[in-house]
Amino acid sequence: MRHRPWLGRLTAVLGFLLLAGGPVLAVQPDEVLKDPQLEARARELSRDLRCLVCQNQSIDDSDADLAKDLRILLRQRLVAGDSDAQAKQYLVDRYGDYVLLKPPFKATTLVLWFGPGVLLLCGVWAAMGFYRRRSVAAGGTEAGLPLSDAEQKRLTKLLANETVRK
Repeated sequence: MRHRPWLGRLTAVLGFLLLAGGPVLAVQPDEVLKDPQLEARARELSRDLRCLVCQNQSIDDSDADLAKDLRILLRQRLVAGDSDAQAKQYLVDRYGDYVLLKPPFKATTLVLWFGPGVLLLCGVWAAMGFYRRRSVAAGGTEAGLPLSDAEQKRLTKLLANETVRK
């Protein structure tokens, strides 16, 4: 078998092109508008809109069927003569502020803004409680410090009195 060093390089280049070109393949050729200015506006707007299936991916990058439907709907609005703001607002009216990758800061979107931080804090609090209980169960004290001599004598005396009562 002959050694072919170019084959490894070709495979690496093809792999890189496939990985780097992933999001570019999301917008299908049948979706692209004939007017380059309208298409550029649609691409710019779709980068700010969330795929409701993928959640943290724009509809411009997503291959999901719903993202395709949203891209087509956005392009239809632009072809109908809507401004960028009107087209975006149409989608917000239809799907809510969650369709925006950067939702506005208002009372109805507080969960979107603060939800992840609150969940993180709850997780840290739960982990601290778990490890504190685990260390107490393993023979440590609440503070994790050993007992002083006076505390140890008192504990021994209390335990001795308890066994006498039984």
